Amino acid sequence: MSRSDFPYARGRRLRKSENIRRMVSEHKLGVDDFIAPLFVVEGKNVKSEIASMPGYYRFSVDLLLKEVEEIQSLGIPSLLLFAKVPDSKKDNEGTEALNPEGLMQQTVKAIKKEFPEMVVMTDVALDPYSSYGHDGIVKNDKILNDESADLLAKMAVSHAEAGADFVAPSDMMDGRILLMREALEENGFYETGIMSYSAKYASSFYGPFRDALDSAPGFGDKKTYQMDPANVNEAVKEAILDEKEGADILMVKPGLPYLDVVRAVKESVNLPVSVYNVSGEYAMIKAAAKMGGLNEEDAMMETLLSFKRAGADLIATYFAKDAARLL
Repeated sequence: MSRSDFPYARGRRLRKSENIRRMVSEHKLGVDDFIAPLFVVEGKNVKSEIASMPGYYRFSVDLLLKEVEEIQSLGIPSLLLFAKVPDSKKDNEGTEALNPEGLMQQTVKAIKKEFPEMVVMTDVALDPYSSYGHDGIVKNDKILNDESADLLAKMAVSHAEAGADFVAPSDMMDGRILLMREALEENGFYETGIMSYSAKYASSFYGPFRDALDSAPGFGDKKTYQMDPANVNEAVKEAILDEKEGADILMVKPGLPYLDVVRAVKESVNLPVSVYNVSGEYAMIKAAAKMGGLNEEDAMMETLLSFKRAGADLIATYFAKDAARLL
């Protein structure tokens, strides 16, 4: 009998106590891993719960600052901003997205003034500003790539001017990372980072998020620009292209159904990889816990740990505050 076989080899020796399990744990979660998504709306003293995301809210800027203060107090280093604009400010050209006094720009300025050390990331996409609810300019029921990418590059510069540390393009237009990097360089924003949604899938798990921003597509779907859930090699190709075009962080979205994609991307690039624990994943755990089907805290932490195990360096998650408190 080999001494590498039972009974000489017993895996349970390394599981027999909490301290031993901690010592040999292969992956660990920390608050430094988290990016906290935040939704901002116009007005004052607004805190409205998102019906499909129990316990998560839209905030006006004044109350958002209090939320950022709590996030910072928990040691979470970064947040990802999304702006909900009224229908009256939506059009097909993303006019409001470039407004230097727009909601996103005002919010970034306010946060950086009060919390200069907080890493502020901003969503760069047209769907919150589009009268069609799509991530690009629409013509004859088609989403135009090059015209949209040009506009998104201008949007990135606008966010950088407001003080964003990272712009986070979530649109999946071809070539937009190179255009953004060139535009940021040409305007003197050499230190502004790009966290690219490199592999963003046409997923069914985005429903609650679209409720939060009222950004569901007005016609058709997003399958001509977001990725086919069947594809992994395509995700690797997209990530490599974004790395070459000047991205600083690469994202896979959604998270749980795409852990294999996170691993494949991580093994193919030389940049940090982030993952988005999306609204549908959050809502599922909340619903199952409410029905008594699982323990919410345990399921939350197991989910977040799975992202680290798959290879994610950073995790954008609506559980950021709750997980930070436990950690």
